Amino acid sequence: MTAPISLHRRPRAQAKLDEVIPPILRPVLRAYALGYASAVAPRLLTLVLQYGARWTRTRGRDQLNFVASLRRILCGGLDPQRFPTFCAALIGCATLLDVLLRRLICRWRPQLSNVIRRRLSIWISSFIAGWLSLRLLQSKKTDAFAETKEVDGDKQATVRYAGRTLDLTLFAATRAVDVVVGELWAQRRQRRVAAGKWSWPDSFITRMADPTIFATSCAFIMWAWFYDPCALPASYNKWISSAAAVDSRLIEALRRCHKGELRYGEETGQGPLLQSMCSDYQWPLKWGDPATTVPFPCEMVHMGCGPSCEYHAVSRFFRSFRWSMMTYLPLNILAHKKDPRGFRKALTSAARSSSFLAMFIVLFYYGVCLARTRLGPRLLGKDTASRQIIDSGVCVGSGCFLCGWSIFFEAASRRKDMALSVAPRALASLLPRRYPLGKQWRETFLFAFSTAIVFTCVRENRSRVRGVLGNILGSVLDA
Repeated sequence: MTAPISLHRRPRAQAKLDEVIPPILRPVLRAYALGYASAVAPRLLTLVLQYGARWTRTRGRDQLNFVASLRRILCGGLDPQRFPTFCAALIGCATLLDVLLRRLICRWRPQLSNVIRRRLSIWISSFIAGWLSLRLLQSKKTDAFAETKEVDGDKQATVRYAGRTLDLTLFAATRAVDVVVGELWAQRRQRRVAAGKWSWPDSFITRMADPTIFATSCAFIMWAWFYDPCALPASYNKWISSAAAVDSRLIEALRRCHKGELRYGEETGQGPLLQSMCSDYQWPLKWGDPATTVPFPCEMVHMGCGPSCEYHAVSRFFRSFRWSMMTYLPLNILAHKKDPRGFRKALTSAARSSSFLAMFIVLFYYGVCLARTRLGPRLLGKDTASRQIIDSGVCVGSGCFLCGWSIFFEAASRRKDMALSVAPRALASLLPRRYPLGKQWRETFLFAFSTAIVFTCVRENRSRVRGVLGNILGSVLDA
């Protein structure tokens, strides 16, 4: 069991603030402050970057719009049905109810041991807190989860759907599964080590668990981004599209192949789609005609980098690395600003993360090229039917399978957090973004049950909740 953080080990300003605030209220205020910062800070950063980029063009004429946007962001985080209030309600109910329930259990079930009474009160209070706090978020009505339908011919009624909190629920469920599986695996390892039966396959599974989860999750996410973008949040789609830097006409052509609308060797009226791309890149127009060119050349996938798949991969790596450094380096400099050797650490960390993201993009593209040009025709055939099969999903599936293994470019300490962050996204891509409101209680129950598992584990053994989340919850819940 991890020892609580003592007061003298905290920053001096925080220690003085903790002395003023009653211990029972400290977790609530910490949770609200953390929730507010996590909800507002990314939007503030985006606002500053957007207006900073336009400052030289507008000469500061957008100052009033900037102030209005800033006020809207800062005040939006104070909405009682937003994430900060949810965090405060979740932590506050869990801690306050724990005190009350522990007294009730001691009075009603005095024969139970102290350990069982403590765990039982934590679990029940966390379950109730999870249920009530998620219902608070779900009570907010948004247009994205509402639809106007006609009733009785001439009347209209607004039908509301559930699903607004699905990502949060899947995140909690993923962490709960990780806690349970991790505990079972730790007990198994302890028994096998004591018996001298711990073998290299066991060590291999331990090392490969997080990379495999990450690679598998990324495969589902990239498949959804390519063929079913509505299964992902709009902001997530936008970020992936920005990182991929691919011509939308090329994606649309492969989507039409997947749907059977674009068929090689047949005149289906799909020629203008890629022929417009041929005109922009000064390629022969016949390359974009699927009725005569089977398949369209891989050079079109390279978008101006020439016919070599390998040269395109190298070129794509350096372009993606430069794009990634523009994002990661400023963030790492801010994170290490108090360290005397901060710039060197920031540069190393940014370079590693940029290499990971650049290789992720390269492996996706090269996976497509492997299936279309290098390996696919040799394994499946070079006839028209085989080419249709390859471009109908095999090439994209190959890229989806390969891209996530770039996780090995990241530091081993970060892989667990990255795996556990993309797993809920992958699960969400397999589920409907909206579902009938009458089934919302199932999601609420899953969130409350998962929250009870995670919170109980944090209070009993903080190290079992892996990654940054365990440290954050431990520091928030510490009185």
